This record gives sequence, structure tokens and C-alpha cells, in this order.
Amino acid sequence: MPPPLHRLALSVFGMLPRRVRRVVVRSVTPSFTVGAICVIERSDGRILLVRQRYRQHWGLPGGLLERGEEVNGAARREVAEETGLDVELVGEPAVVVEPEPRRVDVVFRARPRPGADLDGLEPRSPEIVELRWFHPEGLPAVQEETSTAIVALARARTGRLAEDR
Repeated sequence: MPPPLHRLALSVFGMLPRRVRRVVVRSVTPSFTVGAICVIERSDGRILLVRQRYRQHWGLPGGLLERGEEVNGAARREVAEETGLDVELVGEPAVVVEPEPRRVDVVFRARPRPGADLDGLEPRSPEIVELRWFHPEGLPAVQEETSTAIVALARARTGRLAEDR
């Protein structure tokens, strides 16, 4: 769009009521789902992975945010729903944007709250068929989203950006 027309379009857009502007923006921009994922680490360094009924490889506990839900609360809720584990979120999360599936994952580092029975965990959701703690050097085959999340969290901890690859 030529600059004068672009300026005119922006002026008209600015005069629209906020609700109408929001509808216009949402109708012309791509929508993304937002999920919260937790890398839960025990004091011995092992991390918790889940095997979902509908996926072949292991993954991290987590899921989609509910409408109006804050991402920190969603992360803790999803872990509790899938594993029964109450976790404490540690540090700042990493964010992974996947353009093709139009998904944004907020990846948290977490640790179990004191007193949790870490060896007696059982799946709490029908979508989870197995839970298991793995040493980071001995991970099984994991979902692509899981490896991306772990790498993003590690980069965030070391201060490296994705562009540094």
C-alpha cells in the first residue's frame, strides 16, 4: 500500500471503537494456541516425562491454557491434572513460537514441592498412560516439541538466543 493510503487507513482504523479494532485485528492476523509446559527436575537431576495415549514418543507435562487463565497457573494446573504432582515454578520461562502449527509454548523449569511422593506417581489423566523419571543423559525418544522446549529452556538459562545456533 502506498504511504499516503497507508497513513489514511491507519487514521481511519484509529477512529474505530476499540472493540471493532480488536475484531479487525483478530480477523486479519493468524491465531495461535498457547500452551504451558514444565520441565520438572528432581533433586537428583532426573526429569519427569509422560507418555500420552495418542503420541508415540515421550513428552513433558503440560497443555493448553484455558480462556482467561494465566500461564503460571496453567502450568501448575496441567502438571497436577496429568501427574498429581504439585510443583514450584523456578525462574523465568522460555517461549517457543512454532509458526507452522501456529502454537506458542511457554516452557517452565519446575521442581516438586517438598514432601511429594516422587516414586509413587501415577497418571491422573486418561490421556497419560505412563510417567517416568529419566536422567538427562539417558532420555528416551521424545516428541519434537519436547526437545525444542528443553533446548529453549537451556538457552534461556545460559543467555543464548536461538540466533546463536
